Amino acid sequence: MKNKIFITSVFLLASGFVLAQNSLQKIYPVSYAGVTITDAFWKPKMETVATATIDACVNYTQNKTGRIRNFEKAAKHSGKHEGIYYDDSDVYKAIEAIAYALKNHPDASLEKNTDEWIDKIAAAQLPDGYLNTYYELTDINKRWTDMEKHEDYCAGHLIEAGIAYYNTTGKDKLLNTAIRFADHIDSVFRKQNRPWVSGHQEIELALMKLYHHTKNKKYLELSDWFLAQRGRGNGKGVIWDQWKDPDYCQDGLPVKDQRKITGHAVRAMYLYTGAADVAAVTNDAGYITAMDSIWHDVVFRHMYITGGIGAQGKNEGFGHPYDLPNESAYCETCASVGMVFWNQRMNMLSGNAQYIDVLERSLYNGALDGLSLSGDRFFYGNPLASNGGYGRSEWFGTACCPSNIARLVSSVGNYIYGSSANAVWVNLFIGSNTVVQQGKNKIALAMETGYPWTGNIKLTVSPAKKSLFELRLRVPGWLTTPVPGNLYHYADQQNDQPTLMVNGEKADYTIDNGYAVIKRNWKKGDIVTMGLPMKVRKIAGNPQIKQNTNRVALQYGPLIYCIEGEKNILQSGNIMLPENTTFETAYEPSLLGGVNVIRFDAPVIKVANDGLSVSTSKQTITAIPYFTWNNRGTNDMQVWLPVRIQKIRINE
Repeated sequence: MKNKIFITSVFLLASGFVLAQNSLQKIYPVSYAGVTITDAFWKPKMETVATATIDACVNYTQNKTGRIRNFEKAAKHSGKHEGIYYDDSDVYKAIEAIAYALKNHPDASLEKNTDEWIDKIAAAQLPDGYLNTYYELTDINKRWTDMEKHEDYCAGHLIEAGIAYYNTTGKDKLLNTAIRFADHIDSVFRKQNRPWVSGHQEIELALMKLYHHTKNKKYLELSDWFLAQRGRGNGKGVIWDQWKDPDYCQDGLPVKDQRKITGHAVRAMYLYTGAADVAAVTNDAGYITAMDSIWHDVVFRHMYITGGIGAQGKNEGFGHPYDLPNESAYCETCASVGMVFWNQRMNMLSGNAQYIDVLERSLYNGALDGLSLSGDRFFYGNPLASNGGYGRSEWFGTACCPSNIARLVSSVGNYIYGSSANAVWVNLFIGSNTVVQQGKNKIALAMETGYPWTGNIKLTVSPAKKSLFELRLRVPGWLTTPVPGNLYHYADQQNDQPTLMVNGEKADYTIDNGYAVIKRNWKKGDIVTMGLPMKVRKIAGNPQIKQNTNRVALQYGPLIYCIEGEKNILQSGNIMLPENTTFETAYEPSLLGGVNVIRFDAPVIKVANDGLSVSTSKQTITAIPYFTWNNRGTNDMQVWLPVRIQKIRINE
């Protein structure tokens, strides 16, 4: 990682993050709580989540499964546990999603119902602060004996939910419950230095949120302690004793010695997010070195063009480098959510826009695909090809994904703006309003944009008093290359540049780490406009990705496109995309909630039923954004299209 700066001032931003003295952290995000989303793309999705998705989460959490009943039983110390041992976490994630949704879409009835949940959760907590319905209803004497049983994972989601609910409502009952549990964990483990390896990471990043919220250093120390437990050979439980695979949960080596990505994708993302949070405060270069190397391994060898990660279903995670099958791609929704978390932290540490490029790709493609346009159907895995037999589900036995995508979409305001000692940062192009604290000055920002359908961006900058500072606007990496590294490249050379204007005149700017930097004395009402060249771009894969040989994918802005059987010939024929294909784009307001489609004429090769004759006809093909597929029923789908005559094998 390059171009670190050291900030010596100490102040608190709306995000709740504290700038520690000599901090490695370069950017401090503006919290969702201080951002009002006005965006034509994201605001309707947030409304859908606040209603349909939250309704689904509440219905399944409260009525159709025993998740809330488990807390009622635990409070009475009587009854049989229902469901899976980690189900408490789904309740907490649902509350966190509800907290974000309540900020965007106030709902007194929903808040009242959530308060009742919180009363039941608090009542189930034991006097020593422990809280886990599985062990309370099975055998409390076995608590903290199996490192894979997700006790600390559930605790982490409780902490995140408590902070989020407090930030939205000002009510601290859940937060105090979480603090008591965190204090219990601290007394049992760190203070006694009792060996413990978290089988499913999450507690590390949650404790860092609690540290920033409370300013209590012991939560920072406890998070760092959890990180330091890994790679010591102390793991106990099914992962270590039966599977004999500590790499599954990134426990093969100490975190600071790790250089390659291994194991379960979601666990890895949460671990490295927590490590980045710790490094930002402790200035621990060991964590930075490890994460930098691992990030390059992920992005250069293991990432799908959608930003999805985790090719294998057998370990819900990573396989061999460059082995990226399409139809069997796992690409768990939660893993793409984790990619958003981790890449934000890497950007915060470095001030490098390449991490936001990856974040944006995962957000708009790999993660958003996990949620139906109606908001009440979900993908657990997100393949890049289908033979028509795969569709979204109403719910899952392991139901981590619905609440995870709900909390991400509802809190998308977390990822738009940032601040540092002398700069205001714009990372994502989402219509919104906020106020950024810049020293003693307050800077109001209002962004208008047609993104991702158009590249027109307008930003009104209004400092409370005229002042000199830098405005740093991300120049999307997709203007020149799909992603950092050599895993993918444009089939046709791209070297597009944005147009930048300030108050109608050509802007004077420099480029630094992927940001256009405009330094000037800003006054109220200054208007910055940014134009991003939007066109269809053909992507080719690294030759080592054998599944994509002689194939290309289509991208428009940050969006990956696919062809779906609803309007195209996939099941009965084979589509070829010749090199000289021309594309037309059009906005279709009545299609899939309003999308840009890509149309092109392509040869469709049909093989007769007897297999003895072949015919070719040219047809107009309509490609749609990848995140919108499977909203018109289960159909064949392809992201990667052949460029030469060949028999398409959907299951490649």
